[in-house]
Formats: sequence, structure tokens, C-alpha cells
Amino acid sequence: MTQLTKGDKAPDFSGFDQDNKMHQLSDYAGKKLVVFFYPKASTPGCTAEACDLRDNFARFEANNYALLGVSADAQAKQAKFKDKYNFPFPLLADEDKSVIEAFGVWGPKKFMGRTYDGIHRTTFIIDENGIIDEVISDVKTKVHASQILK
Repeated sequence: MTQLTKGDKAPDFSGFDQDNKMHQLSDYAGKKLVVFFYPKASTPGCTAEACDLRDNFARFEANNYALLGVSADAQAKQAKFKDKYNFPFPLLADEDKSVIEAFGVWGPKKFMGRTYDGIHRTTFIIDENGIIDEVISDVKTKVHASQILK
């Protein structure tokens, strides 16, 4: 896993969301961008995290933030997740893991004594000029918005 840190230039990513709309870093120039990576749509932790961000969306907008969720789920699964919980932000369906790998959040994980490769729940806050302002690797799913909007 590569580890991006504060001050690094954000990867020049591109990917399609749940509605097959292309998103890339340059689309967000002039805005602060929160890119949050989550392991799997509609699982308890990922749902709690995304719902907390949804519930605080007006605060993000008021502070010039755009939000973008990313997982390796298929577009149909991302669309179902977004619709079920009424998320006001897009969810990238990064099935080929190009965005996930560009940000260095794919790698070995442990669960119940088993090691496997997966997405590490990580959030990147990117400033208006495409520079990483903060990396949050210890995500608190139920209060994630307060970790970002300090």
C-alpha cells in the first residue's frame, strides 16, 4: 500500500458513479473534496458512516465541501445503496480498483484471525488546489462528519 500524506498532491483519479456519470479530480477544482473509501455498500459500518455524512451534508455544503464515496461495489449495488438511504452525494463504483489503488487504500486486512485483501476505511480531505489537507485512517463511522468538520 502506498501511503499518501498531508501536503501530497491528490491522485488525478477518474471513475464512474452509480448513474454512470464520470467524476475526476479536476471536476472539484475550487472546492474542498472529501473522498471517503468504504469496504462494502449496505454493511452496518459503511451505512452508519455514509448516513452520518448525509445527515451533516448541509454543513459540508456551507463550508464549500463536495463529498464522494468510493468502494469496489458494482454500479447497481451503489445505486441501490444511494437510493435506499437518500445520499445527496455520488458513490463511485470502482470495480477495477483504479481509484482505490491510486489512493493506496487496498491491502491486507485481518478479521477473525483471517487475513485477506480489502479496502481500508480511509477518508482524504483535498483542498481547493488538489493538495491533500488531511488523511483520516481511524474513521469513527457514527461521528465521521465531526472528524472532518472540526
